[in-house]
Amino acid sequence: MPIIVNLDVMMAKRKISSMELAERIGITTANLSILKTGKAKAVRFSTLEKICEELECQPGDILEFRKE
Repeated sequence: MPIIVNLDVMMAKRKISSMELAERIGITTANLSILKTGKAKAVRFSTLEKICEELECQPGDILEFRKE
C-alpha cells in the first residue's frame, strides 16, 4: 500500500502510549492499533485532527505517500 502511517514514530517522539493517546482522542486502543499498523481503509478528518492536536504535529508527519 503506498500510504505509509508513521503514527508510531510520532508517538515515540512525543513519549505517549497507545492507551493514553486513544483515551485523549476518544477512540479505542483497538482502533488506534488498526491506524498505527496501516490496516485502516480510511480515517476521519476529525480523528486525524485530534491526533495532530494531541501530538502537536501536522497530518504529513503521520501520513506519507510512497510510489510502489
